[in-house]
Amino acid sequence: MTEHNTYALIRVSTKKQNEARQVIAMEKLGISKNNIVIEKESGKSTVRTKYHRLVKQLKSGDTLYIENIDRLSRDYDGIKKEWQALTQKGIILKILDTPVLNTDQTDSDLLDKFMRDMFLLVFAYQADSNWQYIKSRQAQGIAVAKASGKQFGRSKTVRTKKEIEIVKQYQNQEIDLDTALDQLKIKKTAFYNLYREVSNAQSADHEHTASS
Repeated sequence: MTEHNTYALIRVSTKKQNEARQVIAMEKLGISKNNIVIEKESGKSTVRTKYHRLVKQLKSGDTLYIENIDRLSRDYDGIKKEWQALTQKGIILKILDTPVLNTDQTDSDLLDKFMRDMFLLVFAYQADSNWQYIKSRQAQGIAVAKASGKQFGRSKTVRTKKEIEIVKQYQNQEIDLDTALDQLKIKKTAFYNLYREVSNAQSADHEHTASS
């Protein structure tokens, strides 16, 4: 007799988010820690190594718990695609926040199946709409922040007068590399980064002067 296993998929959008709440909920259902797959990927990411590895591992008759259907995908078509792939494989899906979608229910007639399929489409639409709303608010927030002068990404390192002067001396062949490294107390890689930054700044200054 084939043994059927129970798994749980937990997905958080960023590495900073805490998955503890979802893990506790799944453990309360008696799911082994070894069968709880935690995926930390951005909602927009299509690289889902852990999820695809889990899908390959699942066998017909196994049960997969998820908190809600947007753990399968963020967009409408993606949810439908993943749902169909799993159910066609014979996987029993259990959705914690929408048990009406649980596929272990017996469809007494065609109307029951039709209603559950309709609920899936409604919730998939809702998940996609919420994701689009979040992305829109994020884009608006970034636009407002940029308009107010906020900088994104890594902040530029402010170089000292000494660093710039030593780079210029090296450029003019007034000192050699070893002397520059000794005076700055840095390694070659750090010096080359410094050299590139100073050179780029000089080029930008020259271009600005020429266009003035």
